[in-house]
Amino acid sequence: MSSDLKSQLAELMRAALLSVAPGEGTTEIHIERPKQASHGDFSCNLALQLARSLKRNPRQLAQLLVSELPYSSLVDRSEVAGAGFINFHLAPAARRQVLRGILQQGASFGRSTSGGGRKALVEFVSANPTGPLHVGHGRGAAYGDSLAKLLAFAGWSVTSEYYVNDAGRQMDILALSTWLRYLELGGPAGAPVSFPPNAYQGEYVRDMARQMRAAHGARYQRPLSQLTAGTPGLPDALRTDADAARQRESHLDALIANARMLLGEEWKYVHDFVLTEQLADCRSDLEETGVHFDVWFSEQSLFATGLVARCVERLAKAGHLYLQDGARWFRSTAFGDEKDRVVQRDNGLYTYFASDIAYHLNKCERGFERLINVWGADHHGYIPRVRGALSALGIDASILAVALVQFAVLYRSGWKCGR
Repeated sequence: MSSDLKSQLAELMRAALLSVAPGEGTTEIHIERPKQASHGDFSCNLALQLARSLKRNPRQLAQLLVSELPYSSLVDRSEVAGAGFINFHLAPAARRQVLRGILQQGASFGRSTSGGGRKALVEFVSANPTGPLHVGHGRGAAYGDSLAKLLAFAGWSVTSEYYVNDAGRQMDILALSTWLRYLELGGPAGAPVSFPPNAYQGEYVRDMARQMRAAHGARYQRPLSQLTAGTPGLPDALRTDADAARQRESHLDALIANARMLLGEEWKYVHDFVLTEQLADCRSDLEETGVHFDVWFSEQSLFATGLVARCVERLAKAGHLYLQDGARWFRSTAFGDEKDRVVQRDNGLYTYFASDIAYHLNKCERGFERLINVWGADHHGYIPRVRGALSALGIDASILAVALVQFAVLYRSGWKCGR
C-alpha cells in the first residue's frame, strides 16, 4: 500500500512540475522514505534533480513546487527541508486508506506481480540422508522455506526442492553400518561386532538394525568371518596420521565390497531400507516445522538417465577437461576457482562435483530462469566451481544465486550443546 501512496504523491509532484516547468513533465519522480521520522512520512528530491537543468536554486525551486502542489486529502502538510528536499506529512485519511486496504486484501495484502510468473527453483536443506537433521539444517530450512514463500508472494512461479544425495560412498557406509549392527543382533547372545571407527556410530543406526531384524528375522544374516575375510587390518586407535586415516578408509571400503558380494542383490534392499528410513525421519522433522518440499530430487536419477556421463563428455568436447594421473580434471581455475577439480577419478568413478554439475544442468533443462541454493557457510568455496561449470556448459552463470546460512550454536546452562 505504501507503493500506492508513493504513486499518488508522485502524481501530485508531476502536476506541480507541469505548472513550474512544462518541458520537464516526463522527468522520473522518486518518492522515498526519509531516514528520520521528523522529516515526514515521504520525501522527494525533484528540485535537486532539476536545479541544474532549470538553472535555479534548488531550495527556491522546491518552494515553488510546493506552492503549486494540488490539494490532496492524503497530505497534512508539505515543507521544504535542507538543500531542497520536499517532505510530505500524511493526513489521518492516508493512514485510514492503508488500513482499509489491509482489511480488504486480507492475506493477499502486499502481494505483487514483480516476478512476472517466471520460474524459480529454491533448493535448500539437501542434507545427506546419513543421519538425523541438526540445528544447522533447521536454520537453513527456515530460511529457504521463507525465501521460497516470499518469492511466490512476489509473483514468481516457485518450486522448492530437496536434493537427495542417495548415490555414492556415504550411503554405502550407512548401509554397511546398519548391517553390521544387524549382524550383531543375530550373533551369539548379542555378541558385539568389531565396528569400524569411521562407520556411522549413532543410536539411530542400532534402531534401523532392530527394525530390519524385526521385519526380516535372519534373512540377511551372514557369517562375520566371511565379511572380514581379506580386509586390511586397522591401525592403532590412537594413531591420527594420514597413513592411519588411509588404512581405516581402505578397511571400510573392503568391508563394503565384501558385504556387496555376500548379500548379492539383497545389498540393494539394505541400501534402500536405510535410505527410506532416513528420508522418512528427515521428512517428518521438516513437516513438524511446517516445511514442505514440492520435489525430492534423487541424485541416483542423474546416473540412471546417463546425464552425469553426458555432462562430463560435453565439458570434454568443449575443451574444459584434461587428463592427469589417470583422472579427468575440470579447468576450474579458468573460471576464477582457486584450483582445478576432478570430475572422474582414475578408477572411472565420477566425483560428487560431477553429479552436482549434472544436477545444475538438469535444473536449467527443466526451464527454471532463476536458481537459488541455500547452503551452509562452510560451502562458500564451492560457489566459484559450480558457476564456472555452468559457464563452461554455455549457461549464463548469473542464473545461480547462493545464500549462505551461518551455523547456529546453542547453549544450555552455559554449556555448548550443538550446532
